[in-house]
Amino acid sequence: MSIKFGYCVEAPIGWRELLQLAQELDQHSGFSSLWIADALIANGPPDEPRLETWSALAAIAQATSRLRLGTMVSGNVFRHPAVLAKMVTTIDHISNGRVELGIGAGWPGENRRYGIEFGTRRERAERLDEAVQVIKLLWTQDRPTFEGRYYRLDAPPYSPPNIQQPHPPILIGGGSDAILRTIAKYADAANPMGDVAQSFAKIDAYCAEAGRDPASIRRTLEIQLFLHDDPAVQQRAIEWAIGQYGGTEEDIRRQLFGSADDVGTAVQRYIDLGVREFMVFQLPRVHTKSLRRFSEEVIPAFE
Repeated sequence: MSIKFGYCVEAPIGWRELLQLAQELDQHSGFSSLWIADALIANGPPDEPRLETWSALAAIAQATSRLRLGTMVSGNVFRHPAVLAKMVTTIDHISNGRVELGIGAGWPGENRRYGIEFGTRRERAERLDEAVQVIKLLWTQDRPTFEGRYYRLDAPPYSPPNIQQPHPPILIGGGSDAILRTIAKYADAANPMGDVAQSFAKIDAYCAEAGRDPASIRRTLEIQLFLHDDPAVQQRAIEWAIGQYGGTEEDIRRQLFGSADDVGTAVQRYIDLGVREFMVFQLPRVHTKSLRRFSEEVIPAFE
């Protein structure tokens, strides 16, 4: 059983650094994919760099040849689904079939400062469900029609078709029961938030309701990586993270945290829960030395 590993860019990063990172992972690593978190404000100090996700992926697609590329996850409220479908199809052509659509309902947070109307949590979940239907219709049917509460299609043409058939994989991220139901109905891959075992169990149950084989949904997990052997450095990192983000030391140690052996043990623990693909991220900065170590010392044990 081969386990896949991707890297998700969550930390603030400028274009030159992002391009260099993408090309290094593409040419000199065991990572199979690169993902970019979708937000308008950096995860950290608000004046740090935050590039628009899909524009950056389009440029990275031209500058790489191997990595699969996606968003973790594209906030549905930021873009009309028909426009998003076109954006993904465009990058599918630029990348020669290496793009994946990671999509979620969208989380307000600091993004509210831009004046975007997010609606209630229930409305965001309902919009996401409709949006995924709209995208799949555009990608799989000729002149589709759709009449929903939030979106509609009036038999539009859609050309060119995607490189990947029947369409680029759709990964849906989220944690509420409503979104887990949407995952069970439409997703090719699931990236749950919250308790992994409980989320996967719910997805299995919702698949049974929808008459769908749960094995057809790839189980993924976005999880933080901190790889360092020195216990003193580990403890300082824990104290900083608690001060910055809250939570407990136990919460932090449930991530991929510690020495290479510790990280490998944690990976296996999540594999035992059903995870088949990991998207690791780092905060507060991208740390390429740790990524090289992870690629050389951890990834080969699970290939």
